[in-house]
Amino acid sequence: MDWKPSKSTGVPIYKQIANYIETRIMTGEFPSGGCLPSERYLATEFGVNRSTIISAYNELHASGLVNRVKGIGTLVSTDLWSSGEQKRVPNWDQYVKGGFFQLNNPINRQIYNVIQSGRNIINLAIGELSADLQPVELMQDVHSAMKIDNYLGYEHMQGNLKLREAISEHLRAYRNINSTPSSILITSGAQQALHLIIQSLLKPGDAVVIEDPSYAYSLPIFHSAGLKTFLLQPGQNGIDPEEIISLYKKHRIKMVFLNPIFQNPTGTTLAYERRQKVIEISTMYGIPIVEDDPYSVTAYNGQPVRTLKSMDQDGAVLYISSLSKIIASGLRIGWILGPQAVINRLTDAKQQIDFGHPNYPQWIAAQLLSSGGFDGHIRKLRQGLKNKRDLIIEALQKEFDGRIEFGVPEGGIHLWCKLKEDWDEHTLFKESIQNGVVFAPGSTLGSNANYVRLTFSRADDHLVQEGIRRFAAAVKRMS
Repeated sequence: MDWKPSKSTGVPIYKQIANYIETRIMTGEFPSGGCLPSERYLATEFGVNRSTIISAYNELHASGLVNRVKGIGTLVSTDLWSSGEQKRVPNWDQYVKGGFFQLNNPINRQIYNVIQSGRNIINLAIGELSADLQPVELMQDVHSAMKIDNYLGYEHMQGNLKLREAISEHLRAYRNINSTPSSILITSGAQQALHLIIQSLLKPGDAVVIEDPSYAYSLPIFHSAGLKTFLLQPGQNGIDPEEIISLYKKHRIKMVFLNPIFQNPTGTTLAYERRQKVIEISTMYGIPIVEDDPYSVTAYNGQPVRTLKSMDQDGAVLYISSLSKIIASGLRIGWILGPQAVINRLTDAKQQIDFGHPNYPQWIAAQLLSSGGFDGHIRKLRQGLKNKRDLIIEALQKEFDGRIEFGVPEGGIHLWCKLKEDWDEHTLFKESIQNGVVFAPGSTLGSNANYVRLTFSRADDHLVQEGIRRFAAAVKRMS
């Protein structure tokens, strides 16, 4: 063979060989049904290892161009031509497996499929608000009072100015955070905010820290982006800040992702002294902190909880939050608060993705945050969540009689529970669904065994305890 692969092209050698053979197949030099040269022969011809040829043939096989037949060799596919015409169907399986984004956890996909199936099932899995906790009447009033005389073209790249002003005032009044509208970027919920930060500020191979368990643990975006993740376990008082120093010295971590207030899923709050220490470490070593704060406003006692951002005097914390857990997830209103240079970078990235957030939900959200009824809604929300928490704890104590352990959160929407007996979570998950209740198995949020997350915000009050009764019945069937 006259052709030889070249190391100077930047294309992997096995791909060069696969492309060369593909060209010869499509021109008929290697006819349909014919046998390709042996791996050893080509390895000698091209001066490469046999494993390189195997990789090239595997690439061709994945593309549907060849078949591997044991005892015979590698044959050109007979399905390339039909009725005398050249025809090649895209190998969609190869594309599906080769995309940038990794698939969600299969259990998470199943949870959403079950919830969206229309089945009569009690939802203790998804972090949404039940209808009685959403400000439906307030939203109707806001909607009725709105006049659609605003510009309906593209919004400001960072988001509607009135909404950013309303969020800035909301942060001051409810979260003790001083900000300006120019330092805020509106996102499609907190999840898009996380994606923008990961994709815009980090690069493959960077080391980051996340909590185990945590919502961040459930996101495949970290591995899709090629990041190295290191884990911190939150105890009763949250993570140990000293471990951040240890990880930094070993791995030169680039960023720390924390959910310090009523953490998802444990419900714990990082102790005040530890929050101070995290800020100190951040500014001492130059490590950015990404604070995800969906729940601090939900403190049942109504007392504000100091977020990391409220303690940040140097711009070390990127602050993420949303209206999903305090108004409605369907609005898809989230935001990032941070230094101007970072906000400009993330704004540019968001513009490339969706050219800005939709106008209408931003107008609604701005009116809601500025309305006289918002504070009353928050007070009602806190009491409603506390009632649901008390209902689910009462049911767990009754149905499990001490065979389950959990902390009692003072805010938020989750209970992180450990069953004292060993059990197979996949079997329990299926049993529970068959019994009419769905929950989040612990493996979707962390690495420890025998845990489940029970989310009490979505089910109506009269269904919370019935959901636990059904869950307990599924557990008993496995005993």
